[in-house]
Amino acid sequence: MDHAHGSPYDRGSADSFYRRPGKAHYMVDGARIEKADMTAEQIAEYEAGFLDNEKQADSRKDYA
Repeated sequence: MDHAHGSPYDRGSADSFYRRPGKAHYMVDGARIEKADMTAEQIAEYEAGFLDNEKQADSRKDYA
């Protein structure tokens, strides 16, 4: 699974960290690729990144 910056896994993890709703996407050269244009494998990677971050204690942005 690719964990590089902008990958589906990375974006899922970042969305969880910043308390954004899980909306599958990833980035390529600054362009946002939406769920409708993602493969089932890419969507699964996004979801894995989101859930992996959700499972970690204190792994979310503190806005206080």
